[in-house]
Amino acid sequence: MPIPTPDSPRHEPEASGPDAQASVGPSGEKAAELRSIIEDLHDGLPPDVAKARFDEVVRKVSPQELGAMEEQMIREGMPVEEIQRLCDLHVSIVQGSLERQEDIGAPPGHPVHTYRANNAVITEVANRLGGLCASVHEREGEDSSWTTEFQDAVEKVAGVNNQYLRKENELFPALERHGITGPSRVMWGVHDEIRALIKEARATIGGSPERAGEAGAALARAVVEMVYKENKILLPLALETLSEADWADVRRGEDELGYAFVEPKGTYPLSPSGSEADSKPDVRPDPNAERPAREPGPGAGPGFGLPIVSAAPTAPLPETEGGYLDLGTGQLSLEQVDMILRHLPVDLSFVDADGFVRYYSETEERLFPRTPGAIGRHVTNCHPQKSVHMVEEILQAFSAGERELAEFWIEMQGRFIHIRYFAVRTPSRDYLGCLEVSQDVTEIRALEGQRRLLEWS
Repeated sequence: MPIPTPDSPRHEPEASGPDAQASVGPSGEKAAELRSIIEDLHDGLPPDVAKARFDEVVRKVSPQELGAMEEQMIREGMPVEEIQRLCDLHVSIVQGSLERQEDIGAPPGHPVHTYRANNAVITEVANRLGGLCASVHEREGEDSSWTTEFQDAVEKVAGVNNQYLRKENELFPALERHGITGPSRVMWGVHDEIRALIKEARATIGGSPERAGEAGAALARAVVEMVYKENKILLPLALETLSEADWADVRRGEDELGYAFVEPKGTYPLSPSGSEADSKPDVRPDPNAERPAREPGPGAGPGFGLPIVSAAPTAPLPETEGGYLDLGTGQLSLEQVDMILRHLPVDLSFVDADGFVRYYSETEERLFPRTPGAIGRHVTNCHPQKSVHMVEEILQAFSAGERELAEFWIEMQGRFIHIRYFAVRTPSRDYLGCLEVSQDVTEIRALEGQRRLLEWS
């Protein structure tokens, strides 16, 4: 797999290991001809002609070759949107070869096993929706009954968003750390198309059954095609590329996001004997963990380990493991800093000056999905392709000192969300990165009158 050259617009992580490039990408004339076929398709070559050329060149193509082909085309300058537009055509051309591949397998508890189990259910609910849409004319006069069944089927299919969130937040970042970004970029774009189809299908409920049937059929078809691409391209590529440690990390992050259809059948990883084994310890502090009790300070009330506030400016700091950070206007321990950030009524994310995600606050109720898979990921890979150019413009303006703030607000599931991006600079104006602050301000916007401190109870 080719890696970015030093003059690339951003520095992405290189593939792991000295042989990573050779183990993923197609080689020599086969790769060149595969790219040539796709480029000719882009220029208008009839699909049947392209398929004949493909059959002459290669009788078998692997998921690694297909993924590496798209990766290389992106690195050579073809817009991701163009590859996404041709994605279904790519698959139709190589479908015969993909069908000849043996189905991949993974033990229960492995993320791939869970993806495939979920895909079986997703296919079932999508086929149910498709069959219902095909029967719309046969059930003329049953509009109310048909609409109820249609609404139920659409909502069941909408559960695919959970599968897509897990891919975007865990599986894609794991592949990116091995230098593979093309397939995930293309697939994320298709995720958004399917999300738009779900929204469109929901909007038809209660209207014309014929229009609803058309919207539902398009949704069902797109979902089934995505299942095929996952089972035949993405998951085999991931199995070939990721290590056991990678999969353990993916599993931990996916457990945080939850599962809409089928939950993992067991823990992961497994010991050599097949019994359950502990995963790599999660070193992030548990906000609910029991803390060692401190001796009450003088005058402290029952049940409190806090001293009475003193006017003395030299009050000594309690001893703590790890010491204290000097924050300019005070000193806090690492535990205090972590807990303060967790208790803020906002979600925080920090992207460093090079564009890599370095931190997010693990608040109790997050507005947007965040998992440890985001850490170390380039921010442009954390957004759908349709909005990446705006993210890049904001960061460039911050880095150049042209802007200090970018502000947005959206309505989401009946809530009003305020999102702000701040340029973070040192006192000498050196740019350190971008701080994203997201807050649900629904209740704040509804406040009226006043409520004073003495009225808090």
